[in-house]
Amino acid sequence: MPLLEAAAITKSFAGVQALKGVSFELREGEVHALIGENGAGKSTLIKVMTGALTPDSGTLTVSGHVVTHHSPAVARSLGIAAVYQQPALFAHLTVAENIAISLESAGLWRRVDWKSRGARARELLQRAGSTIRPERLVATLSMPEQQIVEIAKAIGANARILILDEPTASLESHEVESLFQVIATLRGKGVGIIYISHRLEEISAIADRVTVLRDGQSVDTRSRGEVDRAELIRMMVGREVSAIFPKREVPIGYVVLETRGLGSWAAGVRDVSILVRSGEILGLAGLVGSGRTQLAETLFGLTPADSGEILLRGAAVRILSPANAIALRVGYVPEDRRQHGVVLELAIAHNTSLASLQAVSRRGMIDPALECQLARSYVERLRIKTTSLYAETGSLSGGNQQKVALSRWLAIRPAVLILDEPTQGVDVGSKAEIHRIMVDLAEQGVAIIMISSELPEILGMSDRIAVMHAGKVAGVLSREEATQQRILSLALGSVAA
Repeated sequence: MPLLEAAAITKSFAGVQALKGVSFELREGEVHALIGENGAGKSTLIKVMTGALTPDSGTLTVSGHVVTHHSPAVARSLGIAAVYQQPALFAHLTVAENIAISLESAGLWRRVDWKSRGARARELLQRAGSTIRPERLVATLSMPEQQIVEIAKAIGANARILILDEPTASLESHEVESLFQVIATLRGKGVGIIYISHRLEEISAIADRVTVLRDGQSVDTRSRGEVDRAELIRMMVGREVSAIFPKREVPIGYVVLETRGLGSWAAGVRDVSILVRSGEILGLAGLVGSGRTQLAETLFGLTPADSGEILLRGAAVRILSPANAIALRVGYVPEDRRQHGVVLELAIAHNTSLASLQAVSRRGMIDPALECQLARSYVERLRIKTTSLYAETGSLSGGNQQKVALSRWLAIRPAVLILDEPTQGVDVGSKAEIHRIMVDLAEQGVAIIMISSELPEILGMSDRIAVMHAGKVAGVLSREEATQQRILSLALGSVAA
């Protein structure tokens, strides 16, 4: 008997059918991967399972009992828990308090046993494979640490069905291994785990079965050994994807951006000397905390340099603010698109023009026709899937949100474009599209700095690779000499092998 079974689930929003008779089954002690492109229906199906959405038709069965009048509270009582890519924790409370909120229930005037609360939190964190101190404020935790706290909450709630939504998106390789050990422990105790990830290499490493969704429908369910990566990609996108990293040979020209001994005390960047030429993609690799994003923020003026030099086309410049950077035609697509890349509540057209308002203004007022014309050109050029230029950006899939973030900076006609994790959390089809756009920009002479935690992306898209460690550049590798081993060796502070 399945632990959970969704049968012929349908769901529509304003006439758009998100789920078209989707069926899915989870067994006890199984890791069942759920994959598909952004917009395939994964999030909608998960929301039905957790009671956040009511399906238009179909049935949900847990341990042989059909669930009626489903809700988040009912889901919790049935042992269904979800850990999302963006943890929902209270930043101003401690780890122990966050865990207690989800597990404790008592009257208004109950005295809190702080010692027991801390001990309970410590035990659950240990069971989740972590040594995080229960008294730490959540605001001080990294994203991976917050995810571990969410898993500890699920363990404390005795979850029998655990949904992990992109759990490794912001994890380093050793943190991924720790998570996999926790998953193995839970699976050994009979917990059924629904595992959602765009990282297909993880599917073959951890999943027992995999179900592929496409356009709101179940394409197929296969055992892990029955399908390889190429077949999964074909099932997800409905076509062959010959190159996820469509790198083309592009003429590389003059030096556009150069730093000499660049440092920023506030950013933790020290003595960085790099250069990037027109038509070149410079990959910026390194472990989390190595200073990659901080270097990008220094180049863009968010944390201005206090030592060294920045040269654009051979001339020394000072970039003290993002306004300075934009005036010098330096664009920056940040890592967290939902927080800093786009304004989710604004329309696509408004997001596109945010960095180039003068170009769509007349006599100091924004001209809606010019703004619409600008947005339409990038919607067409980047193949952004939307029903309207004035649709809220937050209503788009992750890959399309990333394209909107990119369009804002393309609108300034950048000489230098810094891309921080440009394909994080997007599906394989959108990833190939974004890579194609990058090569097109390089062909037009744009100098690109690409930060990525995915070594296949770094190796597949970069002309040269600068590896950072402890706020400094540990070494620079050509495309020909770069290997995963050499990159990791430099990232760990060793001499490249």
